Amino acid sequence: MDPKEFENSTAGQARRTPQGYWAFVPAALPPRVTYSGALVHGLSEAGHALGALSEIGRFVPNANLLITPYLSLEAVHSSRIEGTQASLSDLFFTEAGEPGRAQAADVNEVANYLKAMRHGLARLRDLPLSNRLVRELHARLLEGVRGEYATPGEFRRSQNWIGRPGVSLENADYVPPPPEQIAQLMSNWERFLHEVRDVPLLIQCAIMHYQFEAIHPFLDGNGRVGRLLVSLFFCERGALSQPLLYLSPYLELHRDEYYARLFAVSREGDWEGWFDFFAGAVRVQARTGSVRCREMLELRERLRAELRDRSQSPTAAALLDLLFERPVVKISEAAERLQVTYGPAAKAMDVLAEMGVVREVTGQRRHRVFCAQAIVDAIEDAAVPLDEQPQRPPGS
Repeated sequence: MDPKEFENSTAGQARRTPQGYWAFVPAALPPRVTYSGALVHGLSEAGHALGALSEIGRFVPNANLLITPYLSLEAVHSSRIEGTQASLSDLFFTEAGEPGRAQAADVNEVANYLKAMRHGLARLRDLPLSNRLVRELHARLLEGVRGEYATPGEFRRSQNWIGRPGVSLENADYVPPPPEQIAQLMSNWERFLHEVRDVPLLIQCAIMHYQFEAIHPFLDGNGRVGRLLVSLFFCERGALSQPLLYLSPYLELHRDEYYARLFAVSREGDWEGWFDFFAGAVRVQARTGSVRCREMLELRERLRAELRDRSQSPTAAALLDLLFERPVVKISEAAERLQVTYGPAAKAMDVLAEMGVVREVTGQRRHRVFCAQAIVDAIEDAAVPLDEQPQRPPGS
């Protein structure tokens, strides 16, 4: 790491460690923030979009129809930023007990992200965002997967660094603070979350995410934990009624700029550039989420109407709702989730198969697996930010 690159930064300092290498030590929070007119406008638009998305979550009768698929979407794309190759379909098939196309290790990492997010949402009922919660998230994220060597649930006690594969500590692009400073820096990070209330919500979230990434308190999994914290922050502060904001598809699409903006804060103190990027990500993804949530609800109502024309079975109606949470499912699992015996669940699945809502994908007579492809496609469509989609000519 070249210390000269950080000479003009107001976000921290490059310091030589007793071991002789250079590391970047972030300054204590909060930073001094100035707001240009353009940034204020961007924050306003993002806040408005976030509020509209929160309203949808507040009035949906069964929010799990939206929460579960979009948490899965976030888990897949946040993990892909770190190099996994698992798709949404891989996750769904693995959850149903069938192997997907991706390596099992990749799918397990995505599944752990989902577990960590659910754990965090549940813990927010009795525990605020804190170092304790961060360590709990990390422990679940790395349980039984690659990176398990990296002391899950514990702040690092050795030096890490960021750079191209195989790069040495001396030639790294970025070296986070030495391990002996992690406790103090994370204590300041936690106080910033609990005690600072005069900073706009989106700005505080952006600062929280940057500082966490700059400290890099774990040996592995920092990026994924940092992105987990964004959704948890907005839910804890009441800006989201349900965890329907999924930033990672946008961050994956703009991965180079995402990293460049974070590094620019460390190297140049360019907070405004990072705030502008972060507000833009929130605005685009909140608007995308609002549209996709409505589309998902419309798909459900259309399928329910078609089902009513064919069957009055309450089990079939309940199974249809279950498919929005688990679009790939075995009959035995459906029976367990719906709290019915195997026979009624099988009959309900047959009704949905005759409608074309599901199809059997194994070709087996036993342990059959059914996939609701239209629902999978609708969830995957939500990964494309609306502002990034090509405009279709009128009348197309």
